[in-house]
Amino acid sequence: MVDLEQYSAMIKAEALRLGFDACGIAPAASLTEETDRLTRWLSEGFHGSMKYMENHVEKRKDISLLVPGSVSVIVVLLNYFTREKQLDPLAPVVSKYAFGKDYHPLIRKKLASLLHYINTAIGKTSGRGFTDSAPVMDKAWGARAGTGWIGKNANLISPRSGSFVFIGTLVVDRHLHYDQPLHDRCGSCTKCMDACPVKAIVKPYVVDGSRCISYFTIENKGEIPSSFRGKFMNRVFGCDICQDVCPWNRKAKPHSIKELLPLPGLIEKSKEEWYRLSEEDFVAQFSGSPLKRPGYKGLMRNLRFLKEP
Repeated sequence: MVDLEQYSAMIKAEALRLGFDACGIAPAASLTEETDRLTRWLSEGFHGSMKYMENHVEKRKDISLLVPGSVSVIVVLLNYFTREKQLDPLAPVVSKYAFGKDYHPLIRKKLASLLHYINTAIGKTSGRGFTDSAPVMDKAWGARAGTGWIGKNANLISPRSGSFVFIGTLVVDRHLHYDQPLHDRCGSCTKCMDACPVKAIVKPYVVDGSRCISYFTIENKGEIPSSFRGKFMNRVFGCDICQDVCPWNRKAKPHSIKELLPLPGLIEKSKEEWYRLSEEDFVAQFSGSPLKRPGYKGLMRNLRFLKEP
């Protein structure tokens, strides 16, 4: 007799051996409620210029349209929390997740190894792994799989690791034993909402992405509106403010993943060195980093915005 609980336990043990910090499993059912919330969010224009969010809504709802034959969704979390800080207190601030190399190849490789293990140890299984690379509602799947709950800042919060985690999903055509979703444990806390300097968290669990510092410094292609000047708290790439104040991140422990350790020279860079950064130096230092996303011109735009009165 097939022991689905044993298979799931084997998969979770292998996920932890591969370096993931948590693993949960959910049935590949329709994300009806989550997609309804997404549709309302899009109708409010909270995605700003991120027009790609409007695409493939049906695939976000029904993952079998993206991965035919989907039966189970395996969700893994990878901790990226660090206590490392930029040495110059006046230097433009970079989000913790961008201290090291781009996490996408790292997680994809680990997901491929996990799928190989399932095929070897359990039996022939088809699947596809994702991390921010397709219309997959990864935070929703993380909640469905019991790895955490969606906090008031719209981040997935793990009771063990906090919210400084990357999410990976492995969609497979195999029945498994499923985890139960966790209850919301934010309670009456509003620290994330109170701390946001641009008031992007318009109400509990709803973030106006078009006001978020991360949006303006990473996704936005145009100029940053002057009305936000003086409100970025020196953030030049991304923003950790709502996570830094979250009580659940007191539980976070520093990661030990070599690929995510600070790139040489990043945390040592002074304010003056940031503003003197040439395009050649940018390419040499950040070609394998998340900072390549806005490109040199985008980073220079962000620096100008922080510097201008």
